[in-house]
Formats: sequence, structure tokens, C-alpha cells
Amino acid sequence: MPTRLSWFLLLTVLLTSTVNAKDKKKTSLPELVLRARTVLVVIRPGAAEPVDQPTANATARENVEKALMEWGRLQPVMDGEEADLVIAVRTGAGRMARPTMKGGPIDTRPTVVQPTDAGIRIGGQHGNAPPLTDPGMSRPRDSSPHIGNEVGPSEDSLEVYLGNIQYPLDSSPVWRYVAKDCLRAPAVSAIEQFRKSVAESEKPQQKKP
Repeated sequence: MPTRLSWFLLLTVLLTSTVNAKDKKKTSLPELVLRARTVLVVIRPGAAEPVDQPTANATARENVEKALMEWGRLQPVMDGEEADLVIAVRTGAGRMARPTMKGGPIDTRPTVVQPTDAGIRIGGQHGNAPPLTDPGMSRPRDSSPHIGNEVGPSEDSLEVYLGNIQYPLDSSPVWRYVAKDCLRAPAVSAIEQFRKSVAESEKPQQKKP
């Protein structure tokens, strides 16, 4: 039987691991992220649109793109163009289950016209966009419009992946932020938090002689 001292030592180890895990969240972003200059913003594959807000994810994507343009560090590109980073967004349900709509052309956009404080972004999709996930690793999806009842996260999420690779969303995100309404304009707090993470990661480099 473990002694009281053994239990105390075990508890100390567990607490130390928890602290280290928290510290890892504050580690610097990869150099490839700090050198990135272009970004592709997409709706997380498989994300459904709530019936009462059929453009929720599309609006979140535009909010993120506008916030990136106002930041000025990363230039959003269109589907089919190479990008240093890929950002995947998904709006939360606000509750655990909601009637949703999937399929059809609801989230497609052949052209984009986005006025912002930094200027006007005009673009169009360049050819057929390459798949962001390996189609051979998932079941075929019903692409026709249909209504279901999705059980998913209640909060918005934004994930940052490295680009210029095949199937970027099949890898682990290099940065992730989840919070209520973090993709909502005008604040778009997810991008604000990402900006802070980039700034914190660059501080050690600036201190080097």
C-alpha cells in the first residue's frame, strides 16, 4: 500500500505536469507562422449552417478576412491560390443541438468584394480549389441540400494551420482559439488574440543582438 508520502509525491508530479501543460500554451509560434504573408480563410469542413442563420459561417469567414486586412500583416487569398497559412473557422451553436442545413451552394462564392478601412478587396476563385483534407480518409458526403440536427460545440472556433502542403487541415493546428462570439464583428476577438500571440512570439527575436 502506498504511504502518505508516496501519495504526496504523486500529487506533486501531477500538479507539475498541469502547470507545464499550461505553460506550453504560451510557447512561441513556429518560425513559418511568423514569416507567413498570405492566408486562406475557409469554413471548417463539415460545419453546418443553422437554419435560423443560414450564412453564419460565411459571415464569420468574411469577418475574419476583414480583420486580417485591417491588421495588414497577412494578405487573404482566394480558393485555388497558394497560401502560407490556412485558417479554418466555425461558428458555435450557442447550445448543444440546433437544426442545421448542409449541402448546396450556400457557402460558395465565385467573387468577393469586401470594403474595409484598409481598402477594397476584390477577387475570384482561381479554378477548382484543391481539397483541404484527404478525400480518401473520410466517407463520401451528401452534397445535396438537406436539413439535419447538429450536435456540436457551443462556442466559435478559429484554427491556424501551415499552408503550402497537401491536405493542410489533416495536420494539427499550430494555434487555436475557442470562445463565445470570437468571430463576430467588429471586434473579431479571435484575430485580436492571434495578433497578440504573434507579437509575444516575436519578442524573444527582437531581444537578440
